[in-house]
Amino acid sequence: MRDSQPTPASEQGSITMNCNATKAQLADLLLDSAAASPAAREHVAACAKCGAELRELQATMLAMDAWEAPEPTPYFDTRLAARLREEKASPPAGLWERMRARLRYGSSLHLQPFAAGALALLLLAGGGTAVWVQRGAPPPAPRESATVHDLQLLDGNAQVYQQLNSLDADLDDSGNPSTN
Repeated sequence: MRDSQPTPASEQGSITMNCNATKAQLADLLLDSAAASPAAREHVAACAKCGAELRELQATMLAMDAWEAPEPTPYFDTRLAARLREEKASPPAGLWERMRARLRYGSSLHLQPFAAGALALLLLAGGGTAVWVQRGAPPPAPRESATVHDLQLLDGNAQVYQQLNSLDADLDDSGNPSTN
């Protein structure tokens, strides 16, 4: 691949350049060769591809220098002004066309209060949305399992504890009811 290969070192022995770096400096070489780096000038002299591209650019610049823009007809400005007056005077086709024509041709001073109000409304809506998103809905309360709920009911009911204690007292150590 020629693009990634550097050119041989110059006679000074310290400057080498590749095709990609030289292409970036072709405009400098074309317009003012003294402004381009010596490495770029040496690369263009040594590399056939870069030299051909520089010659093509020089030919293009010579063709552009030789080209002359055609002169407009003498009545060009008059006809253009007449067409612009006709377009401005003709009624637009629909609502959107009328709004577009008013914005394009008319003064926008009458729209400043409307634009300020729309901007304020937009800022309020955006700020309210931001606050709503940041706060968010409160997180749902964690749902208790049935076991935890039963234990909480048992904790709050002292009468149930007394009944359980009396049942425990009625059982002997082997788990059989006592016969007192």
